[in-house]
Amino acid sequence: MSPYVIAGIQMPVSSEYPNIEAMGKRLMQLMHRFPFVQMVVFSELCAFGPLPHHAQPLPGPAEKAFCEMAAHYKVWLIPGSLMESADGKLYNTSPVIDPSGTVIARYRKMFPFMPYEYDTAPGSEFVVFDVPGAGRFGLSICYDMWIPETTRQLAAMGAEVILHPSLSDTLDRGAEIILSRASAITNQCYFFDINGLGDGGVGRSVIVDPIGAVLHQAAGGPEMMPIEIDFDQVRRQRVRGLRVLGQPLKSFRDRPVEFPVYQREPGTVAYLDGLGALVKPGRDAEAPLAGGGQ
Repeated sequence: MSPYVIAGIQMPVSSEYPNIEAMGKRLMQLMHRFPFVQMVVFSELCAFGPLPHHAQPLPGPAEKAFCEMAAHYKVWLIPGSLMESADGKLYNTSPVIDPSGTVIARYRKMFPFMPYEYDTAPGSEFVVFDVPGAGRFGLSICYDMWIPETTRQLAAMGAEVILHPSLSDTLDRGAEIILSRASAITNQCYFFDINGLGDGGVGRSVIVDPIGAVLHQAAGGPEMMPIEIDFDQVRRQRVRGLRVLGQPLKSFRDRPVEFPVYQREPGTVAYLDGLGALVKPGRDAEAPLAGGGQ
């Protein structure tokens, strides 16, 4: 067994004032109660909430505060994400901070929740990182998992655990819990989907193992969720199959076809083009529908 302890923190998030001090207090409580925790994950945009006016360059003062927290408690820290201002654009960016307080990577959300997050630019680089003596981790943010190719790419890069800060305050949280389980099953990995509260979401964070079993699902209040995972379980199942049955990563690797939808060649996405522009729906109930061979 190769055990490792990761804690998700589901906490109230305000968009009216910074939440960094409150995050520090939650982290202090967590480490006092559960000193065996080795990595901590907060929810998406936990530092300032979803409004963009707190955006700052990275490195910046907020990230510095998180680095100090990580170094003080000697833990790996993924402080959710924060709005990053760079090159005249806004990105939804998640730093990865090691136990010395060093930022080793920053992941920019690839799929902002369009057309609602219209002011956020997409990132373009996948992020995986290794924890010595443990295993490989991948990072994605909220709506990224609705595009399953993002999680598949992380798994293909060797990620055994997907860390997934979310800000889900909408009616589709139930669907996202299903997606978290499906992501874990189809990629044979652990999946930590950590949501916020208040301006940061409706809670219901979920932690799933490589066979899709829910290790913990939070309710709608503040929670600290320390979960011991087993990297050997991931490695064994990727070699032998889920319950010694399906081996989806090998099947994908040995696929007999390439997928035309990815080629972006004329005619390959004609149906998708027919769905219309990516815009917010209006009140026009008579808008034409796709399909019907048209």
